[in-house]
Amino acid sequence: MTAAIDVDRIAALDVHTHAEVSARGHASLDAGLHAASSAYFKVQGERKPTLQETAAYYRERNMAAVVFTVDAESATGTRPVPNEEVAEAAAANPDVLIPFASIDPFRGRAGVRQARRLVEEHGVRGFKFHPSIQGFFPDDRLAYGLYEVIEETGTIALFHTGQTGIGAGVPGGGGIRLKYSHPMCVDDVAADFPQLKIILAHPSFPWQDEALAVATHKPGVHIDLSGWSPKYFPPQLVKYANSLLKDKVLFGSDFPVLTPDRWLADFAELPIKDEVRPAILKENAARLLGLTRS
Repeated sequence: MTAAIDVDRIAALDVHTHAEVSARGHASLDAGLHAASSAYFKVQGERKPTLQETAAYYRERNMAAVVFTVDAESATGTRPVPNEEVAEAAAANPDVLIPFASIDPFRGRAGVRQARRLVEEHGVRGFKFHPSIQGFFPDDRLAYGLYEVIEETGTIALFHTGQTGIGAGVPGGGGIRLKYSHPMCVDDVAADFPQLKIILAHPSFPWQDEALAVATHKPGVHIDLSGWSPKYFPPQLVKYANSLLKDKVLFGSDFPVLTPDRWLADFAELPIKDEVRPAILKENAARLLGLTRS
């Protein structure tokens, strides 16, 4: 499926938004983890927009957004929002939504078959991995079948990196281990799949320098800036975004826990070069996603 997004028209392209609740009513996080993450991000009010509400939200702001669920059922016991539901919502709102999927690596061969079907039959453009919640190292061979499909189909692998707000403040972090989201584990993936398009999600605290090294060294690796207000970005991230990685850094918010309104207001205050700003806000992502101009 070809996206109908008008790149010239939109003001920004958000590559990191979450589908947290299904139209059938169930949420992708249990109540405890959901409440803890809302507290961590200081979310005001209810935080469970439907996919249709997300589409309307971005349309109102003249933006487009990549949207995905997180499938970590093996580790958490919680069913994800169905990938097919995300894809159907994007198909119904092709001017604003771009569908990514998420498949628990522990689904094995069934997950690999599902990945191919989601691309071929539902127009999915990428896959979200959250190693800390899913409980696997990205360079573990159990995920390599998924990477083979993603590379072969020209879609994108997006990896959560660094600390996560999910489980923060819960005793034992809710059992979620930060070690799985070290960006150097993704370096092995980039080396083993040289044509794979990869996004390292978030400023990768406490491994920011490692993430910058991987993105500088591996041509297929990009960085999205989601999950943090730009006023808290490490200085070296801003420096690289303005220079060596100016074509590989992408706007992402982490909606609904961090809104694009807040993110963009703080981003406007960063010392980003005038010629780099539009690249970060939409041009780099449009190129990576293969969006065509009208």
